[in-house]
Amino acid sequence: MAATCASNLSKVGRSLLLSNNVYITSRRAMGTTGRSALRSPLERLSGRGGKVLGAAFLLGGGVGLYQTVKFSLQQHKHLAEEEPHKASGAVGLSLTLYQYKTCPFCSKVRAFLDYHGLPYDIIEVNPVMRQELKWSKYRKVPILMVDGEKQLNDSSVIISSLRTFLLSQDKSISDILMCYPEMKSKNDRGKEVTEYANKYWLMLSETETATTYPEKGMQKEEMKWRQWADDWLVHLISPNVYRSSSEALASFDYIVREGKFSTFEGFFAKYVGAAAMFIIAKRLKSRHNLQDDVREDLYKAVNDWVAAIGKKRKFMGGDNPNLADLAVFGVLRVMEGLEAFDDMMKNTKVKYWYRRMERATLNHEGRGVMPHKTD
Repeated sequence: MAATCASNLSKVGRSLLLSNNVYITSRRAMGTTGRSALRSPLERLSGRGGKVLGAAFLLGGGVGLYQTVKFSLQQHKHLAEEEPHKASGAVGLSLTLYQYKTCPFCSKVRAFLDYHGLPYDIIEVNPVMRQELKWSKYRKVPILMVDGEKQLNDSSVIISSLRTFLLSQDKSISDILMCYPEMKSKNDRGKEVTEYANKYWLMLSETETATTYPEKGMQKEEMKWRQWADDWLVHLISPNVYRSSSEALASFDYIVREGKFSTFEGFFAKYVGAAAMFIIAKRLKSRHNLQDDVREDLYKAVNDWVAAIGKKRKFMGGDNPNLADLAVFGVLRVMEGLEAFDDMMKNTKVKYWYRRMERATLNHEGRGVMPHKTD
């Protein structure tokens, strides 16, 4: 979802950069009342201004696809503050996460790492140029590098691999990665895509599986909701965050404040990027057959999740979060600080579960399950 939108924005930007004149083709999509302030200055741009507009789509629109929330992360090593040396030494792995700051898939990985108290470095990737990934044939995020040489791709593969490593008595990271083979195919638009087999499975022995999932159906339930988070919940984020022009602008306010933009660059990054994402959000709404008010789909999805947990459990995993809890929490928290998040907390039953998850990740409550062996 997000990667497709970034590609579309980049194509628009490049075409504008190569043209001497700017043609605004989104008049019908943008509507009239309340949006003329966005449209009129852009329609008057030509010549050199066209290149500026193209750059704005590349920088503003591309970055904005992932910078959708008011949730800041510093680029520093995330160590458990209470026992940093113990955490680092016990795990025995050096982890570097390549990410977009507010990509839902990257947020899922961070939720897992934080919950388990695993220290990691962050390298923020420019979502348009992606120069930070020029060394990699795989060009999506997240990517997790282990000990500077083992590359883990795909958020669900990363989480399944590390969880297997933490639980397994005899498997190295290299052994585990062999269980998630890469598969290439073409999607319905003829574009080559990469998927990974078994990505929701943990590669454990029968004894380890029985210990990890003591009750019947626990493993299947976890896998089902992890896939649901990837295949459905994540597709509700952009349509809700960019639901209206005002919500799109609110998202880009954060981008301009936090980014290194001049006044001129900031104007285009904010207004052109917000306009572009407002239009793309409408396309996503149609593609995924969402209701006229996309909030209703978000509310239903979140309430379905809470209902599946039930009243007798704190988490899907029981007294402690499982991988499905971490996946859903990771996706939802990218809306923090925005109107969509506030509406969700107010109009659904997710609040108490969400706050428990927040505490669990902040306090590294999953720390303590350590590997018996390293590479």
